[in-house]
Amino acid sequence: MHQIQTTAKVIANQKVNDAYYLLTLSAPALAKMVKPGQFIHIRVNEGFEPFFRRPFSVYRAKKGQVQIFFEAVGRGSKLLARKKKNDTLDVLGPLGQPFTMPGKGVQQIVFVAGGIGVAPFMVFSDILKKHKARKMLLYGGRARAHTFSMAEFKKNGVEAFVATDDGSVGVKGRVSELFKNIEVAPFTLIYACGPKPMIAAVASFAKERGLKGEASMEEVMACGLGACLGCSILTTQGYKTVCHDGPVFALDEVIF
Repeated sequence: MHQIQTTAKVIANQKVNDAYYLLTLSAPALAKMVKPGQFIHIRVNEGFEPFFRRPFSVYRAKKGQVQIFFEAVGRGSKLLARKKKNDTLDVLGPLGQPFTMPGKGVQQIVFVAGGIGVAPFMVFSDILKKHKARKMLLYGGRARAHTFSMAEFKKNGVEAFVATDDGSVGVKGRVSELFKNIEVAPFTLIYACGPKPMIAAVASFAKERGLKGEASMEEVMACGLGACLGCSILTTQGYKTVCHDGPVFALDEVIF
């Protein structure tokens, strides 16, 4: 799949809540190429520390701009959180395999996300805005600090349901508590992104109900091109790299 390396200018770096940031980059060529589920690899610093690029799912890509939704938890993402308007970043992308687009016959599309795993579903819902299927987002966060407004999803016709571990927002418990909102039908597709235990629960639910779907897997990535094999996971077809063979896999392909 074709990628480009470009210098992108920071348009805005907004703190969404106590945990998350929304970074907007000017990257016209990249914005035209991105597909839902793909990611970009960012060199967060001009020097050699940190040495490796950092991967971020694309949150939105339109009007010549690319947005990423991230949490400042590690050294790289904390450096990224300090970026100001007009700063520049070296960006490589788009990388990875995207989600499969649902056909016209699909009647229900369910996005299941945990934390920043919600990122690829914004750009996906932008593209699916005119799809006639019922669209739902089941979102799980640790607490109120890890939730945010679902207004943009709702503008795209997506019904949003929230669960938090402590019950501070929405239903108390894991995102699996929201599975009851899914009207099980033969023409339902599930798309998931988040921590492995969450995706394992989604895969189990889908298998029990005979539903098909895909998951975007999260792994530590160094090269982003499938060369170092550091992000390999076990699948029904042997070991595959998340950065190159994925990050999107069929729900029944990943072995947990």
